[in-house]
Amino acid sequence: MKKHFTLWSFVLLISVFMLAACGNEESGEESNSEDGNQGTSANEEESIKIVAAHNQTSPENPYQDGLLEFKEVAESKSNGSIEVEVHAGTLGTSESELVESLQLGGADVVLVSPGFMSSTGIREIDLFALPYLFESYEHWEEAVDGEVGDEIANIILEESDNKFKLMGYWSAGVRHYYGKEPIQSIDDLQGMTIRTQTSGVVADFWQQVGAVPTDVAWGELYQALQQNVVDSAENAYPYFVQENHHQTDNGKYTSETAHDFTTRFLLINNEKFESYSEEQQNIVLEAAAASVEAERQALYDQEEESKQTLLDDGAEVNEIDTAPFIDIAVPLQDEVAEEIGVAHLLEQIREQR
Repeated sequence: MKKHFTLWSFVLLISVFMLAACGNEESGEESNSEDGNQGTSANEEESIKIVAAHNQTSPENPYQDGLLEFKEVAESKSNGSIEVEVHAGTLGTSESELVESLQLGGADVVLVSPGFMSSTGIREIDLFALPYLFESYEHWEEAVDGEVGDEIANIILEESDNKFKLMGYWSAGVRHYYGKEPIQSIDDLQGMTIRTQTSGVVADFWQQVGAVPTDVAWGELYQALQQNVVDSAENAYPYFVQENHHQTDNGKYTSETAHDFTTRFLLINNEKFESYSEEQQNIVLEAAAASVEAERQALYDQEEESKQTLLDDGAEVNEIDTAPFIDIAVPLQDEVAEEIGVAHLLEQIREQR
C-alpha cells in the first residue's frame, strides 16, 4: 500500500510539472505575440529621411558627387532605414538660404562656405576665409584633417548652442580671378567691380587690392557678366566653367591668382542628429566621411579638365606674380586672426607649410 501510494504520488508530481511547463510555454507564446512583437518594434530602426542640399545647379558638380556618395552609403549601410533626398540648387542658390534652411529645419545637411557661416555669429570660422592662407592642396588637407580642423569643428558645435555639427571638410577648388580683361598686376584691378562676398575678410581683401566687391547671386552671374553688370568674378575652374562664365563678354580672361584654396563645411542639424539611434548616427558619420573623399577626388579630377575646356572654347589664361597680393594678405591675416581669437591656429597653419 505504501509502495502504491508512493508510485501514484510520483505520477501526480510529474503531471503537475508537465502542466506547469505547458502553461509557461503558452504564456511565452502569448508574450511573443504581444509583448514580444512590441519588443521587436522597439529594436527595429525607425526610418528617417535626411534632406541634403547644396547651392550648385549643375548635376556634374563635385558637390553633387559628394552628396550622392553620402546618399548611397547612408542608404546601403542602413538597409534602407535611412533615406537621403539630395537637392542641387533647388533649396536656394545662395548659401545664406541654405544656412537659414538648416536653422529652420527645411534641410538637415547642407554645404556652406566660411563667409556665409560667419553670418551666424561664429567668427572663428573666418579663419578659413583668409586669402592666401594655404599654398597647396596638401597644405590645406593637413590643416583641415588635423588639429586645426578638429578645433574649428568643436567651436562650431559649441558656439551654435549645439545646433550645427560639422561632419567634414570639402573643397571648392582653388579660386582665380576671371573678367573682361586679364590682370598683370594689382594696378589692373583699380576700380574694377568683382562679384564676390561683400562683407567680411574676403571683401576687405578685394577692397585693399583696389577692386569693388559686388553682390550678385550665383544663379544670376552669367547674365551679370554678359550684360556688363560686373566686370569680373572669382572662383575655381570646375564651378565657373560649368556655368559657361568663360563664354561671356566679361568672363573670357582668367588670371591665376590662386588666392583661396577653399574650404566648405558639411553641416548637419545637430538636434536631428541627436534624435537618431546610435547605429544611425554611426552610419551618417560613415557616409559623411565617404562623401568627403568622393567630393575632393571629383574636384581634383575636374580642375584640369575644366581648365582645358575653357582653353578649347577660346578663353585665355595667364599666370601672374602673386607676391604683391600676398604682401597685402598677410597683415590682413594677422589682424583678423587676432580679432577673432584664432591667432594660435593661424600660426599652426603657417608652421605646416
